[in-house]
Amino acid sequence: MTNDLTGKVAFITGAARGQGRAHAIAMAEAGADIIAVDICDQIKSNKYPLATPEDLETTARQVAEAGRRCIPVRADVRERGELRTALEAGIAELGRLDILVANAGILPMALGDPHPSDFVDATDVDLLGVMNAVAVSINHITDGGSMIITGSTAGMMPNTTTNSVMGPGGSGYAWAKHTLISYVEQIALHLAPRMIRVNAIHPTNCNTHLLHNDGLYKVFRPDIKDRDITRADAELAFAHFQAMPIPYVEPEDIANLAVFLASDKSRYITGQQIRVDAGALLKFPSGPVG
Repeated sequence: MTNDLTGKVAFITGAARGQGRAHAIAMAEAGADIIAVDICDQIKSNKYPLATPEDLETTARQVAEAGRRCIPVRADVRERGELRTALEAGIAELGRLDILVANAGILPMALGDPHPSDFVDATDVDLLGVMNAVAVSINHITDGGSMIITGSTAGMMPNTTTNSVMGPGGSGYAWAKHTLISYVEQIALHLAPRMIRVNAIHPTNCNTHLLHNDGLYKVFRPDIKDRDITRADAELAFAHFQAMPIPYVEPEDIANLAVFLASDKSRYITGQQIRVDAGALLKFPSGPVG
């Protein structure tokens, strides 16, 4: 049996690459048309490179290759007006909205040059960006629709992203992701009379640019000080984070769950916090040690 999304339209933020692109392709393969939004620009405090306009066009092309329509739009999730304009442009072309995937996120890390604005940047994207996406969607999404929010298993743990090495940006990421737990439960309650489901997916380490960058490698391997840290070095530490012996999950693992939550098969599942974490929170309920 498949999770059929035929005739549905999905609005996806952070869609140019990583988890957002995986959501777009998986939902297109299940039959949905896509409104794909990404900032396609750099945020100064975020040290690893963010997506480019070419990345967003690649997402649009791959959706088209799956046989569905894609409306790619550059917009900043921190700006509600930009998101509203992007969504309304997509609806004008595709005619409706059934699914929201509020996925855009960043992890600014100071690594020796902390600044309070790093906290602001992280929370503006990771929390306010989600709230903006919900706000602009709420009057357009069909009754019986689905809202899917990207959280974080690490954000559920003490002493992970809040450690001092990651600075204010890491703290902002953790606070935003943790706050989304109660936000999802509240908005799910208020949208329940319209049969709209709202659920959060909390990934563990995921094979994206947010994980694979020099800054995060240094966080995971503070023991290496005399040379550059390689991906292979970091993956040894990544594997320690999960109960299952893997360094990370793939974006497609998250998208598989999102397609189910977007489909009518999940029609009575709402207000849930669902981890795709290979047992990470079971292994480290109080945060990783050692």
